[in-house]
Amino acid sequence: MPSKDPLDADRIRDGLKTKRIGRQVIVLATVSSTNDTAAEYAGDPKNDGLVILAEEQASGRGRAGNRWCGGKGQSVLCSIVLTNESLDAELLSLTAAVAAAEAIGETARIKWPNDIMLNGKKAAGILLESKQTENGKAYIIGIGINCHQKDFPAELASTATSIDIEMQTFCDRITVTKRLIASIEHWLEEATKSGEMILNRWRELSTLLGQRITVIHDGRDFTGNCVGIDPDAGLILQLDSGTLGFFPANQTTVGK
Repeated sequence: MPSKDPLDADRIRDGLKTKRIGRQVIVLATVSSTNDTAAEYAGDPKNDGLVILAEEQASGRGRAGNRWCGGKGQSVLCSIVLTNESLDAELLSLTAAVAAAEAIGETARIKWPNDIMLNGKKAAGILLESKQTENGKAYIIGIGINCHQKDFPAELASTATSIDIEMQTFCDRITVTKRLIASIEHWLEEATKSGEMILNRWRELSTLLGQRITVIHDGRDFTGNCVGIDPDAGLILQLDSGTLGFFPANQTTVGK
């Protein structure tokens, strides 16, 4: 069945005020992964800010090699190419999470490091990847936002949700995409001015600060109270052993 709100590059760009992100927008029907497609453009500095969108991914993936699930025309599946980015990967990851959460809505929250939650269930995820090119390092921000899903596979039914389910309405994916592009540009600019501003906003949106949690790092479980984040060291826990533990985003998973 055709989507009621098909993604369209011209409609997405219409009225868009951004100067960097979304100067170029490409919408594809089906790809293996928008991040893989975006990587093909990452070697050309002229593609800085390019946004790749797809109606469907055949092999979409999330963090730690997890598979991204979603039917055709049900999500915003988006990858953004950054060929001229001064932020390091850790701060860039937190920045993308803040931007995506604000694009989804005021009730969205962040679960470490960059899962976006609505009412305690995952509505969006972010996969940040880098590619070394002859022109230097490029970053690709992959973002998947559940929009119209009503049903999920049994293994995800208790943990996943969509904007439509939580807002009890039919969201417009073009509007969501426009908000996402504008939010990414805004927070990239803010992060360049002050990394602390991003950290403060991330803390405000976090579901973990002050909570007792268990994280999985190097195959081991660590339990304690979440007391902070650091763009270099990662998630900070006051461990039950009495010591502080630092857990980098790209090597750590928060237990269920």
